[in-house]
Amino acid sequence: MREAGKVVSLIFKRLEDLIRPGISTKDIDDLVERTVKEHGMKAAEKGYYGYPASVCTSVNEEVVHGIPSKDRILSEGDIVSCDLVVEYKGYMADACRTYGVGKISEDAQHLIDTAERAFFNGIKNAVPGKRLRDISREVQNTVEGEGFGVIRDYVGHGIGSEMHEDPQIPNYVCPGPNPRLQKGMTIAVEPMICEGNWKVKVLDDDWTAVTVDGGWAAHYENTIVVTDGEPEIITL
Repeated sequence: MREAGKVVSLIFKRLEDLIRPGISTKDIDDLVERTVKEHGMKAAEKGYYGYPASVCTSVNEEVVHGIPSKDRILSEGDIVSCDLVVEYKGYMADACRTYGVGKISEDAQHLIDTAERAFFNGIKNAVPGKRLRDISREVQNTVEGEGFGVIRDYVGHGIGSEMHEDPQIPNYVCPGPNPRLQKGMTIAVEPMICEGNWKVKVLDDDWTAVTVDGGWAAHYENTIVVTDGEPEIITL
C-alpha cells in the first residue's frame, strides 16, 4: 500500500503541472494511466462496476465520480477534483485533490482549503483508543464552521485488498457503527464539501454526482495508517 501511495503522490505532483485552462479532463485521465503503467501498477478504478476511466474528474458543481472526456475542456476559474486509486500486488491506495484551474476566486480557494483542513483536523483523532465518530465530528465541525455543507451521500471507508472495505467513515456525525480505532487499521478519510445544500443527484451517465443547487464542491482525501502515535499518510 505504501508503494501504491508513492505513485498516487507522484501523479498529484504531475497534475499540478498539467492542469491549466484549455486541457480536457481526458488529458488528466491519460496522465494517470500513463504514470500507473510506467510503475507497473494498475488504476483500480478502471472497470470498477464498469467505470470507464482511470480517474474521476469532477468539475465545479460535480461532487464525485465525474467521467473524463476529451470534450470537457477546463476553463480559467474552474475547479476540478481528481480522485484515483492505485493497486499494487493486490493492495490499494486511494486519494483525491481539488485543483484550481488558472486564477480562481477567493471563494473557490476557501472551499478547497476548507476541505483540506477538515481532513487534517479529522485525522488528529485517527489514533488508537479514539472512535471513528471522533474523526467525523471534527470534519463536520471544521466544514460547517466555515459556512459550507457536508455531503452525506458519499463517505470515507476502510481500504486494503479491496477499494472499499468496512468501516464506513462519514464526514458528519450520524448513527451507526462506531468502532474504536486500533493500530494497523488502514482507512481512507475524504471530506467532500459544498457551497450550499449538501444534497446531490446522479446524472444520466449513472456516475457523476452533482449538487442539487449548483453549488461548487471540493474533495480532499488520503489513505492513512493508524499507528502507535500520529497517523501515517501514505498518499501525501
